[in-house]
Amino acid sequence: MKWILETKRLKLREIIQDDFDSLYLMLSCSETMSFYPAPYTKSDVQQFIDKNLEWYKSIRCGLWAIILKSKNTFIGDCGITIQDIDGKNEYEIGYHLNKDYWGNGYAIEAAQAVKEYGFQSMRLKKLCSYMASDHWSSRKVAERNDMALEKTIHNPQNRDLPTVVYTIYQ
Repeated sequence: MKWILETKRLKLREIIQDDFDSLYLMLSCSETMSFYPAPYTKSDVQQFIDKNLEWYKSIRCGLWAIILKSKNTFIGDCGITIQDIDGKNEYEIGYHLNKDYWGNGYAIEAAQAVKEYGFQSMRLKKLCSYMASDHWSSRKVAERNDMALEKTIHNPQNRDLPTVVYTIYQ
């Protein structure tokens, strides 16, 4: 197993096909995916895995599995992808967390480690995070990750809803 990052409580590694059931449990949950157009189907989850496997090869990053060290359990994903944000390809810190683990600081712990990885290992100069403007818990993660609100856009990838973009520069 190739570990990408480690924090006090978490380890992050590449997503593998064996993560399918854990990913499906998280990404098919209507509460977890309430800010997406729809919860993921099994086909969507397979496409999610395939996309990340391709990102690992093509851009040498992607969303990584978050493993809770104390239980050796998959609890979510966090990583760096390239997203079309307002018509421009941007390196973006993204994260999803199984709702059973919300409220414990795991998302911010993972996002902070990913930010440092992006600046230190990838030598990026700018990172973004974007989310629905009313997704307050995700916004809080971005703010606690020292990101500043840059702008609000309408996101054609998500029902043209108001979307906030947070940015941090190296």
